[in-house]
Amino acid sequence: MIAPLVWFAVGFACGSVPFGWLLGRARGIDVRRLGSGNIGATNVARVLGWSAGFFTLVADATKGAAPTMLAQGATATTWSAACAALGAVCGHIFSPFLRFRGGKGVATAAGAMLVIAPAPTLMAAGVFGFTTYLSGYVSVGSLAAATALPVLCWAWGTEASVVGVALVIALLIWFRHRDNLDRLAKGQEAKLELRRH
Repeated sequence: MIAPLVWFAVGFACGSVPFGWLLGRARGIDVRRLGSGNIGATNVARVLGWSAGFFTLVADATKGAAPTMLAQGATATTWSAACAALGAVCGHIFSPFLRFRGGKGVATAAGAMLVIAPAPTLMAAGVFGFTTYLSGYVSVGSLAAATALPVLCWAWGTEASVVGVALVIALLIWFRHRDNLDRLAKGQEAKLELRRH
């Protein structure tokens, strides 16, 4: 039982690095004070431009994938890798560097889950792209993908630990999108528009 907890902690440490916020600070901008106030790729793209948003997306996905891959290689057990994946997402959402209020966990979850459930994650990414295209809202695409992921993991026959972690991650992503849901209900949610830099 100790090893999975250790890997959760390793994942949490990796996930807690707020790349979007750091990129903004390097340019003298606090992205939490602009746009939606989120540190994730979508808001960084809105505030700093598409190239900064792409860098944030890759960095956030990598900090989910790296500890998960490391745990999988070091222990050869899915349970430890799943704990590292969950830890990375929790670290991103509850970053101690930002007083335990970080991002929404979508890119980090995608990177982590791609390691332990590649096919279901790619299918969930398809759900994200299709739903975002139809609605014009990244938040709607994110919530649709998060909802689909545990179902797809179960349908694909992945291990119970992966399905369980996917479900917990989905709940965390829904929890962090409370403000988006409120804005959607009021018709105030911003559609995806990027600054060109």
